[in-house]
Amino acid sequence: MEPTLSIYTPGRKPDETTKNEIIDFLYEHLEQFGDPREQVALAVGYSLQEYESFGGLILLAKMDGKTVGAVVINRTGMKDYIPENILVYIAVHREYRGKKIGRYLMMQAIENAEGNIALHVEPDNPARFLYKKVGFTSKYLEMRYQRGAQ
Repeated sequence: MEPTLSIYTPGRKPDETTKNEIIDFLYEHLEQFGDPREQVALAVGYSLQEYESFGGLILLAKMDGKTVGAVVINRTGMKDYIPENILVYIAVHREYRGKKIGRYLMMQAIENAEGNIALHVEPDNPARFLYKKVGFTSKYLEMRYQRGAQ
């Protein structure tokens, strides 16, 4: 059984209750691969253009009224040399893992995002196998310089 999918964009924003539900869900179900709630909220806000950004989209999957998965994609504003989109977060409710909901969400994200998609994944994240199955490849090793982090 496929989940019911809601798609939110800057032109079709969720109400405040739903937005907070998405943020809370991601914060809880990303587990050790997640970020602080404030950072999850920022990514959602950028996707909905609540801040100066190129927007993006959010997918929310429900089954029997229960949130079972969510995706946040932010547009980069670039093309050709950097993908137009970055998949910032994808999470599946821990009780629904292994039921192909993650694959369904990835395919819906690919279908609904305009242009190419990049994502970052930690080497020990088992979701990387899903990403490879749906066509993502490892092109680069990412390195970051963070001011004040030394």
